[in-house]
Amino acid sequence: MEVLLENSVQPSFDPKNIWKECLKIIKDNLPLITYNTWFIPIKPLSFENKVLKIEVPNNFFIEWIDEHYKVLIDRVIYSVIGEGGKIIYVINKEKEDQLSIFDDEPISQTLINLDKKSGVQKADTNVESNLNPQYTFFNFIKGEGNQLARAAAVAIAENPGITSFNPFFVYGGVGLGKTHLVQAIGNEITRKFPSKKVIYLSTDTFTVEFVDSIQANKVNEFSNFYKSMDVLIIDDIQFLIGKERTQDLFFQIFNILHQSQKQIILTSDKPPKDLNGMSERLISRFQWGLTADVQPPDFETRMAILKNKSASFGIEISSEILEYIAANITSNIRELEGCLIRLLANSSLNSMNITFELAKKTVKEISTGKTTKVNIDFIASVVCEVLGVDENSLREKNRKKEIALARQIAMYLSKKLTNFSLKTIGLHFGGRDHSTVIHAFNSVEKQMKLDDNLRETVNSIKTKIEVMAG
Repeated sequence: MEVLLENSVQPSFDPKNIWKECLKIIKDNLPLITYNTWFIPIKPLSFENKVLKIEVPNNFFIEWIDEHYKVLIDRVIYSVIGEGGKIIYVINKEKEDQLSIFDDEPISQTLINLDKKSGVQKADTNVESNLNPQYTFFNFIKGEGNQLARAAAVAIAENPGITSFNPFFVYGGVGLGKTHLVQAIGNEITRKFPSKKVIYLSTDTFTVEFVDSIQANKVNEFSNFYKSMDVLIIDDIQFLIGKERTQDLFFQIFNILHQSQKQIILTSDKPPKDLNGMSERLISRFQWGLTADVQPPDFETRMAILKNKSASFGIEISSEILEYIAANITSNIRELEGCLIRLLANSSLNSMNITFELAKKTVKEISTGKTTKVNIDFIASVVCEVLGVDENSLREKNRKKEIALARQIAMYLSKKLTNFSLKTIGLHFGGRDHSTVIHAFNSVEKQMKLDDNLRETVNSIKTKIEVMAG
């Protein structure tokens, strides 16, 4: 990157003046949209001993700036402050705490405070946003699978339309929180910028409205309405595939909004490049901004979701039961929450306590009708059936030889036949740690080499599991 530098200046010790001098040079060396996205939100804090402290909204800002603009920043600091000049980033803890849900207070209390201090306000316009006020950043559980998408969403909510994340294209499988995340952006924007016109709708709704406008001879009115939005959020954009005329109109709307620096947010079940049947010019525009995927939640995130949901119902559920659900319902958030709701319903309607057995029954009900999935629970049940051992004993501190052997074989096959982490496998068997699983795996593998009967038994169980799973 070629950096335009002015002669070294002698700024006052006022951090605002120093940062102002820095911004002059930075602005001359970056596209305006990049400058607005990454440097306007920064606030100078202090300047002492040639060290300039600046405040950024969150850790994502630090990572992005360090990765993309470090050379520029270093040279600018040298130019403005001189040799030995340094810059230190300080995270705005108030904003960061807002994004780290339930870190410091009970979940139920946080949900109560949400209405008091951060309730979603309706925009001061005649536009019905269609946003669900329950979808906020405060109750969106962050995890490894959604980290980038969530951080970008927060940045967009701070500066809609003028970040480099325009359009913001979020993709991933069913029930992973895409709709929650994009509506959280909309809700936060309406809270921060009440005068902005924000609208959320599905692609199906957009298409139906377009067809209706054709029949009523009001296509121009329809088009002009969406062109007037400040923030347009459309869910499941993949459903435009095969609808050429609707694609053409959306292309026009997209261009007008983007040229006017209005924010466009889209979701899909796949990335733009895989939208076969979508016009090339639309695919190209989808890739102008940021494309971020949302992955299935890992075990820790699934546990956080379950704890959050159960607390919102005002119900305490044992960690053992939550761990069991989290270990066996792995595909998406919607199914995970659905399992918890069904468990609560089974308990309430049948006047039963929430027990481990009821949780097992509920998980089995959720899985009915699906292809049998090789998971830890399935493996444990087959091992216990073959060896004639009570399945519950595998989770107890029972050291009887036959039970210990069954537990070790179940752990061994769980590691062999699934992608679950050692921690997840250990939690399933009575909360044992990963080192116990490693020991079990190594022990069974070693004994199989020495004991023909054991080897045949384990291989027989393995075959039965694979046959039953289809």
